[in-house]
Amino acid sequence: MSPFQDYVRYETRRQFFARGKNALGYAALTSLLSSTFSLWGETAEAPPASASGVAGRVLPHFPPKVKNVIYLHMVGGPSQMDLFDYKPVMADWYDKDLPDSVRMGQRLTTMTSGQQRFPIAPSKYRFSQAGQCGLWMNTELLPQTAKCVDDLAFIRSMHTEAINHEPAICHMQTGSMVSGRPCIGSWVSYGLGSMNANLPTFVVLVAEPTNKEQIQAISARLWSSGFLSGEHAGVSFRSTGDPILFINNPPGVPAEVRRRQLDGLRELNELNYALVGDPETHTRIQQFEMAFRMQSSVPELAQVTSEPASTYELYGEEARKPGTFAYTCVLARRLVERGVRFVQVYLNNWDHHGNLGGRLPMQCKDIDQATYGLIQDLKARGLFEHTLILWGASSAGRSTARAGCQRTTTGGTITPGASRCGWRAAG
Repeated sequence: MSPFQDYVRYETRRQFFARGKNALGYAALTSLLSSTFSLWGETAEAPPASASGVAGRVLPHFPPKVKNVIYLHMVGGPSQMDLFDYKPVMADWYDKDLPDSVRMGQRLTTMTSGQQRFPIAPSKYRFSQAGQCGLWMNTELLPQTAKCVDDLAFIRSMHTEAINHEPAICHMQTGSMVSGRPCIGSWVSYGLGSMNANLPTFVVLVAEPTNKEQIQAISARLWSSGFLSGEHAGVSFRSTGDPILFINNPPGVPAEVRRRQLDGLRELNELNYALVGDPETHTRIQQFEMAFRMQSSVPELAQVTSEPASTYELYGEEARKPGTFAYTCVLARRLVERGVRFVQVYLNNWDHHGNLGGRLPMQCKDIDQATYGLIQDLKARGLFEHTLILWGASSAGRSTARAGCQRTTTGGTITPGASRCGWRAAG
């Protein structure tokens, strides 16, 4: 008998309950929640405000609507005062120094610590009111977005205390400036589970910007599951070529042979689990099985060229080019359409420390029609009502003169973290 089996055989009652406390807790939670879930199914109408569940438990006033999330993250920090945060009074302050009452002794970054002055300058772009809501926004660079502004909402108060981009983006994704915690997509996967057994619950796409003057590193830890099980980590799909490397079997290896290999591997892993008891062993088994199922589901998913001409009229001709932001938006819609819970799209090069006049128009051109097309496409397919679209970024520090802004809809939850400028749309 192995030392591990000896330990299990002779463990005390106290040791047994200490080792099984989580299982007992899950069992208790299941018994408490099962009646509530049975009272209110996914398609059930909202109960009245006074409705109560078993034992007096009060149900929410409205049933939750969001089933999927598409998070469009602009890596760097789009200039809110040049896009959505209209500040006409800044024209009166042109070339005047930023008052101390605004900065209030805020720390300076290395890039600005050597400046002798901090002059104020208004946006050089044309702002006008858009939609029935009358929002003042940059209609010069975002004419398509202006058409759907009534589907959007803003929050202008989000910030972090981070002074650099890396901890700020980590805070935006995980709720903490210190890495190691699960990201938002992992929590959605953990809390809501999968709607398609043949595709991951959480998928990450990295788009390629037209301008590449100031590309920042995008670390895979931003879609890490942290202390949650590895099955909830984001699965990164490539925007060009095969979405996943080695998704196809090598020549001479038919699906039947691959199936027998996985069955044998499962048996070995089960033996290891029986010996050690590490739950991550079962996570590994599940991931191997998911990879096998994805060999049939991913190739069909990636056939974006099968989209009708109307799709490219909506998203723009850039959607035909693999790797572009428009292309990843089409792919994001195809993922959500097939039941993927959380799709995160990263677009780089928004850190405009220089040449804003040359780079910002190119960045806006990358996103403008594609984002508008995504919203309209989801509406046409009946997906908009239960899909939450987040558009945002994370930037270091805070300043009243460049106040944070995140656009969101009514009725949704707010993600913790820093935002220099962002919006989200939902039904």
